[in-house]
Amino acid sequence: MKSIRLRLDVSYDGADFSGWAVQPGRRTVAGVLVEALGRLVGVDTALGLTVAGRTDAGVHASGQVCHVDLPLDAWEQLESSLLRRLAALMPGDARVKAIAPVPETFDARFSATYRRYEYRVADTVWGPEPLRRHDTIHWVRPLDVDRLSAASYGLTGEHDYAAYCKRKEHATTVRAITSLDWRRDPDGVVVATVQADAFCQSMVRSLVGALLAVGDGRRDPGWPSTLLTLSERSSAVTVAPAHGLTLIAVGYPDESDYAVRAEATRRLRA
Repeated sequence: MKSIRLRLDVSYDGADFSGWAVQPGRRTVAGVLVEALGRLVGVDTALGLTVAGRTDAGVHASGQVCHVDLPLDAWEQLESSLLRRLAALMPGDARVKAIAPVPETFDARFSATYRRYEYRVADTVWGPEPLRRHDTIHWVRPLDVDRLSAASYGLTGEHDYAAYCKRKEHATTVRAITSLDWRRDPDGVVVATVQADAFCQSMVRSLVGALLAVGDGRRDPGWPSTLLTLSERSSAVTVAPAHGLTLIAVGYPDESDYAVRAEATRRLRA
């Protein structure tokens, strides 16, 4: 049976999800997406759902990307209506925003060149605005953006981030952070934007947790980078709450480079 590979651009409010990956007895983003696709094309017909980044429980996404293979005849029947039908079947806290055919060499996970996240922190006395309470944490100590920026500088580049990762057996913790910036928006919220080729589990939240300790004056700006000398997770790092984190973008090379990028990434992560 001929199949076609589709790229899906997805967004979700992670507050009521137990993360992305399907888990028995738990409500997950992949679970509701697979269920909706199954109702449209038949159970077990949507194959190989692969995501750019498996977000943890409570983490949000406005720019998540995944791919799935559908039978070609099903796609030909549903092409003009699939997006609308998924909107009718999926819950309000998860949306497929775009669907497009891609070459079979496209791999949402391994073809990606970067992932970009934002982390939102309200350090006002009253906390986050009620409408942003799901994606913004409350920090009870005032934050200094200059201190946050100074501490972040030493964390960029290619390093072993073992001190900031939950290690997986036979998996490397070497990553390349291309940018880690802080700003204070007009509404007073402090926002971190971090981009890397990839992140290991809890890495962004661990980085933010360490940097917030600098931003509120409890640690020196040079402290977070000293942890890069460690070969295991640091007990001194507090993992920041999940709900402040949002995956906002995933980048990919030109179509002709999908396979090359995927193969290089697999070699690097092995």
